[in-house]
Amino acid sequence: MRTSSAALDSPPTSIWLPIFAGLCASLVSIGLARFAYTPLIPPLIEAHWFSAGDVVYLGAANLVGYLIGALLGRPMARWLSNKNALRLMMLAVTAAFFACAFPVSVTWYFAWRLLSGIAGGAIMVLVAATVLPHVPVARRGLASGAIFLGIGLGIAGSGTIVPPLLSLGLQATWLGLGVLSLVLTGLSWFGWPHDAAHQNSGSKHATPDEPTPRAVYQLFAQYAFMAAGLVPAMVFLVDYVARGLKAGAHVGALVWVMYGLGAIVGPVTYGFLADHLGARKSIRLVLAVQAVALGLLATSQSFLALAVLAVVIGSFPPGIVPLALARVHELLPDHHRQQVAWSRATVSFATFQALAGFGYSALFNASGGHHALLFLVSAGAIIVALLLDFAAGRIARPATVGG
Repeated sequence: MRTSSAALDSPPTSIWLPIFAGLCASLVSIGLARFAYTPLIPPLIEAHWFSAGDVVYLGAANLVGYLIGALLGRPMARWLSNKNALRLMMLAVTAAFFACAFPVSVTWYFAWRLLSGIAGGAIMVLVAATVLPHVPVARRGLASGAIFLGIGLGIAGSGTIVPPLLSLGLQATWLGLGVLSLVLTGLSWFGWPHDAAHQNSGSKHATPDEPTPRAVYQLFAQYAFMAAGLVPAMVFLVDYVARGLKAGAHVGALVWVMYGLGAIVGPVTYGFLADHLGARKSIRLVLAVQAVALGLLATSQSFLALAVLAVVIGSFPPGIVPLALARVHELLPDHHRQQVAWSRATVSFATFQALAGFGYSALFNASGGHHALLFLVSAGAIIVALLLDFAAGRIARPATVGG
């Protein structure tokens, strides 16, 4: 069977099984491994497992790991194959959940949070490149949104699963997350497609010597500032509501659930915008809305306002992934170059996310726990990303396809 026609001839069952596996991978490695940590920050501090400063830096460890994983993803896949690399990374996240049930030391926790981040970065680089070549071109937008919907489901799941688990204790919470991760890993185990289509698709038409359009590099920079802008709400939102506003852990968990609802609708909504407005115009609109929302978050205290803002801001982390991927596809029509560019975009995102994680942690400690300051700085990062987009717009038009 020719690779070029394999995806087009695939029956629906062979399409959706890999998509389901991809959804499980993004759910476990990003949705749960990263975002379930956020509602656990206040309990970790209050239970005296770690100090407030240590808990924040442990959150940043996952972001550093994400950068390492983004760099190692493609070499790992060449060594193990995409399918086996994805399976191994999901097992690594599962092991990290179980290990975090035992607060042996800060170093122990840092190492396991780092490993879960490595797995997340590798999965983010590999999952779309593994699944999408097996999906008909007409369905790839929907498939991409479905894969990264796992991030939103994980965020929402962390907001609904963590509170009842916490009633059983912190150790039971980590063990429960480990069991859930193990189940999802098992369900996805046989859903991954073989690598043949991924490795061959588009390789005959790759033009590695062709210069990369400047707009692609500006997209990398823009994506990096998006990463810097999403970190504070991602890490500090629950703590801001629970301790900063003294609303309590219950209200903080409710706001996090709203953040999770936004994360569920984000990929679908942003994908819809990309289909109808184009990726570049959609990015401009989304960034403008996010900058306003983050500015309002720094000054809002009512539950209604916080809930609405949480939905808007929560749509951003998972939503920009398929949106940025769509922009890469606009700028680079060749499949091989798309893969390379997406890997580099993920590294750019991961680098600034890791730097921002430690930077915001240092700023948080230096300011005496001033949450609003962090949100204002993140709004500034989003504004820089927006300005970069307008700068890219002046030069991208002649070099883009569909831009």
